[in-house]
Amino acid sequence: MPLTLPPLPYAPEALEPHIDAQTMQIHHGKHHNAYVTNANKSLEGTKFADWSADELIRKLAELPDDKRTPIRNNAGGHFNHSLFWTLMAPAGKGGGGTPTGPIAAAITSAFGSFDAFKEKFAAAAAGRFGSGWAWLVINGGKLEICSTANQDSPLMGKAIAGCEGTPILGLDVWEHAYYLKYQNRRPDYVTAWWNIVNWPKVAELYTKAGGH
Repeated sequence: MPLTLPPLPYAPEALEPHIDAQTMQIHHGKHHNAYVTNANKSLEGTKFADWSADELIRKLAELPDDKRTPIRNNAGGHFNHSLFWTLMAPAGKGGGGTPTGPIAAAITSAFGSFDAFKEKFAAAAAGRFGSGWAWLVINGGKLEICSTANQDSPLMGKAIAGCEGTPILGLDVWEHAYYLKYQNRRPDYVTAWWNIVNWPKVAELYTKAGGH
């Protein structure tokens, strides 16, 4: 099956005022859709055409040379965005607040406190030069914060993406993710984003990735 654009798990205006409806419509309907279209175009007629985005980005080394860069960018963009939409929820309706249970304990253990974690994660997001992502990953059973350029994912491995692990929280810091509302004020966007983080989903991904 070719890659497909997943529907947003909420209405485009559901994340307001933190992320505006127009940004969500353009981000999902134009940017994400283009990654899906371009990835499928690159894979058409190849034996990789029915691979999942997850499989494609984990196994980039197995792709032919002329396919590797377009798939890194486009299947990477598709995978990252498909995850990103699920990591947010309307404020007060699944979004915002603080994590609970094992993920909360793991964050405190790894970073000292939830506030210290937020500070380090925000620094990774603000400090990523140009376009990219900030991530919370499980790597070797431990939580780590890292960032990647462009549409790279930690699933691509350290040699390609500069960090590795299973992503359980990610923040898109490409300008198209925030520019309509925040212009060049990326730190303001990051601060507002905490109000819509879907911690129950992060907790689910943490458990799925072997955290306990």
